[in-house]
Amino acid sequence: MPEEKDHSPRPEPGPLGAGARVLVRRTSESAQTGRIVEDYAELIDTGERGHAWAPVHRWAVALDDGRLVFADTDDLTADPSTEGSAG
Repeated sequence: MPEEKDHSPRPEPGPLGAGARVLVRRTSESAQTGRIVEDYAELIDTGERGHAWAPVHRWAVALDDGRLVFADTDDLTADPSTEGSAG
């Protein structure tokens, strides 16, 4: 019987998670705000999938301008405009 691996998402320290408001900072464009819609932590380990040439980014973020982007944890910070607000 094949060995099963634990593919549960790794907990992220701090305020990051589905539904969180974030600031996305990428070198290719100016910073944008949005909301995390999905966590792909279980797909980050590409050792068995053979697609190191197209690495999976951990977070799917719906930007306020309507675009969907995929980002790594290092690209995100909690949206400073939402600190202290409920929502």
